[in-house]
Amino acid sequence: MIERKSALELPAWRAMPPSLKQHALASEAVLRALARRFSEDEEVWGLTGLLHDLDYPSTSQTPERHGLETADTLSGLLPEESLTAIRAHNYEMNGVAPSTRLDFALRCGETVTGLIAAAALMRPTGFEGMTTKSIKKKMKDKAFAASVSRENIRQCAEIGLELDEFLALAIEAMRDNASELNS
Repeated sequence: MIERKSALELPAWRAMPPSLKQHALASEAVLRALARRFSEDEEVWGLTGLLHDLDYPSTSQTPERHGLETADTLSGLLPEESLTAIRAHNYEMNGVAPSTRLDFALRCGETVTGLIAAAALMRPTGFEGMTTKSIKKKMKDKAFAASVSRENIRQCAEIGLELDEFLALAIEAMRDNASELNS
């Protein structure tokens, strides 16, 4: 399995725009926190979150390929469970249905980062002091971070978490990694 340091040296990673790298790092943080919560392999889950969107720049015009190309690129570098989750995170466009805990964890975990990051930008203190209640309120506001799928976030139920617990875990993970997310 690829090590994190080597993952950050992949040509596709280096070519990613800064905003996409920030999303990937946030996804890694949330997936690592979920792995700890469920006593799963933190490296596998974290690297899955970190690398899930490697092909996003190259598949922007062919969204039905998003996730598939990343899985092909990472074949042999990540375990099959990671490759399957990477494919399934874009189910709506590529038709690879999620079925495992990691599949659903990646779908809800990478999606919630957009909502939390957008909320942090609106706050003078960023992630500090952010509450589950405030994020739930933002979820109800369809105009706020409109491209963020609330349905995908609610798939946290598929991994055995109530929405409040999931949001608290994600906020904490992103807050604890704020220095890296803001670099």
